[in-house]
Amino acid sequence: MADCKAKTARGATGALPTRAPSDRAKEKVAKRHMSDSNGTDGGATAPDELSALEEAFRKFAIHGDTRAMGREMHGKNWSKLCKDCNIIDGKNVTITDVDIVFSKVKRKSFRTITFDQFKNALEELAQKRFKGKIEEEAIQEIYKLIEGKSPLISGVTKTVLSPTLTRLTDTSKFTGSHKERFDQCGKGKGRAGREYLVHDTGYVAGYKHAGTYDQKVKGTKHD
Repeated sequence: MADCKAKTARGATGALPTRAPSDRAKEKVAKRHMSDSNGTDGGATAPDELSALEEAFRKFAIHGDTRAMGREMHGKNWSKLCKDCNIIDGKNVTITDVDIVFSKVKRKSFRTITFDQFKNALEELAQKRFKGKIEEEAIQEIYKLIEGKSPLISGVTKTVLSPTLTRLTDTSKFTGSHKERFDQCGKGKGRAGREYLVHDTGYVAGYKHAGTYDQKVKGTKHD
């Protein structure tokens, strides 16, 4: 009985039923769509990389904010970008111009701007920053100022010494026992500068002409 069913399934030719070429093509398309949805390669093209301008936007957008995702930029970071990328030149574009443009392009009741609004703001400043150039050239020039840039980290604040402190720390002006604690280069002598160490040289400690007696005696005898 089972043999009869198998023969019936195979048909008269004795072979398993084959699928039409159109069915195989449909399966390939379905697998490709499934691979795309799962995030695997599957022959699909990779998503476009961020442009240099958008990458710079995201770096400045997350600066100083660990919770920022890089999709929106606050006014403070917008001003920093304009300063660090030399958009503000103090002549054609000032900090006031930057603040006005930011308020103009952002949505009401919002404190941030998106990347598209960011580009609109740059277009507003391009004509001011690069006067004499046509609109497209001015926009490209202002893009070049930003592309590939990152927020500048402020350097360590240098300590400014007061005249009094400078005088107190200048070892060349020390006198008495304090002077004996340092050599001519201002380097501390350590224990030798703090304690009176006996040197079997025949000279008083600190005597400037130590070691010259023998030379004088020899010079006198020679004469």
